[in-house]
Amino acid sequence: MAFSALLQSEWTKIRTVASTSWTLALAFLVTVGFGAGFCALVNATFDDMSEVEQATFDPTLLSFTGMGFGQLAMIVFGVMVVSSEYSSGMIRTSLAAVPGRGGFLAGKFAVATALALVVGLVTSFVSFFLGQAILGDRSIGIGEDNVLRAVVGAGVYMALLALFSMGVATMLRSSVASISILIPFFLIVSNLLSGFEATRKYGQYLPDKAGSKIMQVVPEAMGSPETPYGPWGGLGIMLLWVAASAIGGYLVLKKRDA
Repeated sequence: MAFSALLQSEWTKIRTVASTSWTLALAFLVTVGFGAGFCALVNATFDDMSEVEQATFDPTLLSFTGMGFGQLAMIVFGVMVVSSEYSSGMIRTSLAAVPGRGGFLAGKFAVATALALVVGLVTSFVSFFLGQAILGDRSIGIGEDNVLRAVVGAGVYMALLALFSMGVATMLRSSVASISILIPFFLIVSNLLSGFEATRKYGQYLPDKAGSKIMQVVPEAMGSPETPYGPWGGLGIMLLWVAASAIGGYLVLKKRDA
């Protein structure tokens, strides 16, 4: 099967499964909704913030505070794209039609990541402009230094998170197992490791903590701890995690029977 036909096939699978469309819609609504809510809250209580938080106030990053919740929906999207084929038994038909497992996985990852990137960029731009409208006099323009990088980076971050989840789901081949590991990992483990001084030096290298650095415009924004890498360095660390996950998924798919 030609690669273009493979991409068309994967696109048909994704758009005809209701759960994948709902998770992307949820990622958008949760990120934008919570981001707007946090912007309204901070704008109303700005004078009560500490001097450090006021001095490092980052209106761009504040627009993306809903990302902490919205990314969970994006993780579920990445898992469902892969695991739905295993749960339905469709994977055997797919691999019979496309014997080259590397090409099959590349097509699936490419289509789903491109879709996640489009949704991620729409989400990041809507979150930014809505958040800045709420912040009023404390807002920042898209043309200011590094702001456009942060907004585009937020969309790229969501797409990479989906790709990372696809790699994990390919290795585990189960939606329950994948979600049971990924959601607690990003929601609890990552925050715990990064929340304590003794473990922060390890937690800061996890994919979400490193990758989300790309959304910051102000260094050590909102009183956050200093890191040994900048926005691009953080994105590079996340790319390494994503590459490891995708390669692991390919090796498992290549060795195991469907």
